[in-house]
Amino acid sequence: MQAQIVLPCQELDPNLEFFVNELDFQVRMITPADDPTLAIILGHGIELCLDATGADATPETAAPQTIRLVTERSQLRNDLVAPNGTRVTFIDADPPLLIPDLVEEFALSRRGDANWITGRAGMQYRDLIPSRLGGRYIASNIRIQTGGIVGDYPHFHKIRFQMIFCVKGWVRVAYEDQGEPLLIEAGDCFLQPPEIRHQVLESSPGLEVVEIGTPAEHETFGDLQIQLPTKQFRPDRDFGGQRFVHHIASGASWLPFTQPGKTGFQYRDTGIGQATEGLADVGVLRLLEDSAEAALALPTSTHDDEFLLFYVLAGSALLSCQGEHALAPGDSMVIPADLPFGVRDCSPDLELLRVALH
Repeated sequence: MQAQIVLPCQELDPNLEFFVNELDFQVRMITPADDPTLAIILGHGIELCLDATGADATPETAAPQTIRLVTERSQLRNDLVAPNGTRVTFIDADPPLLIPDLVEEFALSRRGDANWITGRAGMQYRDLIPSRLGGRYIASNIRIQTGGIVGDYPHFHKIRFQMIFCVKGWVRVAYEDQGEPLLIEAGDCFLQPPEIRHQVLESSPGLEVVEIGTPAEHETFGDLQIQLPTKQFRPDRDFGGQRFVHHIASGASWLPFTQPGKTGFQYRDTGIGQATEGLADVGVLRLLEDSAEAALALPTSTHDDEFLLFYVLAGSALLSCQGEHALAPGDSMVIPADLPFGVRDCSPDLELLRVALH
């Protein structure tokens, strides 16, 4: 079985000349020989049927169509229009990644107000930053309620930064050049460097993750050639200046949180800072045991990061930032640079995911 795109035309000859001479299509079939009215031509991965045989060629029924040709940047040219009105546009095969300018704002997302929508591969998404900060960042709470095999396929994202943190349950994912499929459970996380091929294979019922990326709108490409897992194991492979990270919470070290004035917390670093050459810093904060400063664990201060997000993993606290906000598990907040904020009245089991980009 083979597909064809039918392009009606009133006259065959000028249209055939356009596609063959201007766009390097080749004739596969033409008929009848003595007075051709139909031709099938091949080029650039598509098959076109130029049809001047009957009523479909009248101006009333032959609505102009558009053909997009994906090409190298050096071969881009202005749009062309065939005699039958078909528009041919030229698209860059590898356009540069555009990062929109940051539009800062304080964004508080409450779990209780969640609006879940169904996205790719049947996964449900909750938007943690509706404004997307001008299109520069996206943060999503993603869940799979039923569990089992996920209807995913090998794909990759054209991005600057993307990470996955597991909040509940578990998920198994295959990654390019990272060996057998990997499992993340609650507290674990992946750094997905730019354009690494991966495929979500299966999950537990009730899986929930937090995914953060930049830019907010980025392209996802299916890879029809690769088979995951790949035979190669290259844990130190460079993907766009970053390395893959699989952080496992169990057995990870906790160290005092060393930012000035913030002594009530200890910190579990995921290693993403080193793998991104300082672009991002991702970890989990929890209260120091028997800390006398737990009631005022993050005194009011400001920060100078480009992006700072906290996600409540467990416990409760009171956020002071443009008012007072009681925090519960599943709540998140994005704090703009230079905006004073603090966290106090923390419950002993408080844990916060902290994601900063510099």
